Amino acid sequence: MTPSTTYLLLAAAVLAEVVATTALARSESFTRLLPTVITIGGYALAFYLLSFPLRVMPTGIVYAIWSGLGIVLIAGVAWIWFQQSLDLAAIVGLGFIITGVIIVNFFSKSIGH
Repeated sequence: MTPSTTYLLLAAAVLAEVVATTALARSESFTRLLPTVITIGGYALAFYLLSFPLRVMPTGIVYAIWSGLGIVLIAGVAWIWFQQSLDLAAIVGLGFIITGVIIVNFFSKSIGH
């Protein structure tokens, strides 16, 4: 698997997880059918897609990228679409997560580019 394919699959896994988590927030404890189905399908797809980068990258690195980007994107979705506010501390913290993901991707020898 090429590095670009690996990262494409990882990005797709992140997006599937963001969709699933957004739907989870709207499922009202799994009492609404469509958001519940989207949640279950989205997480199933996310884990399936995540299994491919795990073939060629260390588990901890894959999970750090997946969860870090997922956190930032979900916070962005909640802020933009659902008008949930982010204070300065939250924005700075999310910036640190992005910085950490960048450092892992560009400077870690654990990935094995």
